[in-house]
Amino acid sequence: MALVAQGFGRPRPDRPLVRADVVRTVRALGLVQIDSVNVLVRSHYLPLFSRLGAYELPLLDEAAYGGRRRQLFEYWGHEASLIPVEHQPLLRWRMQRAKNGDGLWGSVARFGRERAAFCDEVLAQVRARGPLGVSEIEAGGSRKGGWWGWSEGKMALEWLFWTGQVTTHSRRRFERVYDLAERVLPKSVVDAPTPAAADAQRQLVRLASSALGIATERDLRDYFRLAPADARACVAELVEACELQPVQVEGWKGTAYLGPQVRVPSRIEARALLSPFDSLVWFRDRLQRVFDFHYRIEIYTPAHKRVHGYYVLPFLLGERLVARVDLKADRGQGRLRVIATHYEPRVDRREVNASLREELQLLARWLGLRCGSRAR
Repeated sequence: MALVAQGFGRPRPDRPLVRADVVRTVRALGLVQIDSVNVLVRSHYLPLFSRLGAYELPLLDEAAYGGRRRQLFEYWGHEASLIPVEHQPLLRWRMQRAKNGDGLWGSVARFGRERAAFCDEVLAQVRARGPLGVSEIEAGGSRKGGWWGWSEGKMALEWLFWTGQVTTHSRRRFERVYDLAERVLPKSVVDAPTPAAADAQRQLVRLASSALGIATERDLRDYFRLAPADARACVAELVEACELQPVQVEGWKGTAYLGPQVRVPSRIEARALLSPFDSLVWFRDRLQRVFDFHYRIEIYTPAHKRVHGYYVLPFLLGERLVARVDLKADRGQGRLRVIATHYEPRVDRREVNASLREELQLLARWLGLRCGSRAR
């Protein structure tokens, strides 16, 4: 049920893929998480490859940044995410709470409160001058310290982004270019009525249930990062309305819930390498419960303490996560490097290797690389 809900279990299309395929997949998932790490390829491109196979990367870029015809937009959904534009009204309660200082990183909330006049000035610059990057903000200052040492201009833009007043117009070398939300989003979205917070949150739980198939309250809450009290109220109301069905799952603590459209296949035939930020694996507690697969990303772990590697992708084969593969796109050499392969217990390595080799070759071709492997 979890795999079908996440878009696995059906053959990948054997025809050229188009923008509609990409948008349909994101809509089925509800959102796709963005991450800046580019060891292999930016993370938001991978979930679509995992489900659809090789597609042209500009298809996703056009859907997300293609002017007023865009069908996706950036906002804080799970983390920073690409989300269907029609869901923007469902997140306006979060934008309003951000204006009140709720749900923000402490430093951003404090900046918005203490430097409100400067934030208004930055908003006025964007309104008057059009799409702007951080470096184009007048009196924006310079970065302070390390990676998260944002300049004042960046802090102001991120506060405006959280509060929904600006959004991502485009990206330059992955850096956001900001513009007024009303100029970026389709007019039909801008003009759409704002639902009450409780109604919007219930709809987000519905979307999470559809994307998860079977889920605990905590799973449903985590998908769009709802507050515990908000999620509990939504789940209770949806159960009372018979939109969620409480069930028990052997080995799980507490109650799980099924949505009304859940599919229960007899078996799954799937083959996919998964981004560390894929919605199938991003909530590690659920991943352990569903697949008995303990997984931690080790990017920020010192090299000598890593167990599996720097950028490790779980490998899905059939109904199991059977291996994890440390990968790197060596663009200078034009090769996909397989740094290490780690197998799960009780798997047939020959069967895994044959399928993994095919998937790695497909991945390499998609990225315009040759597949050169060194597995252990």
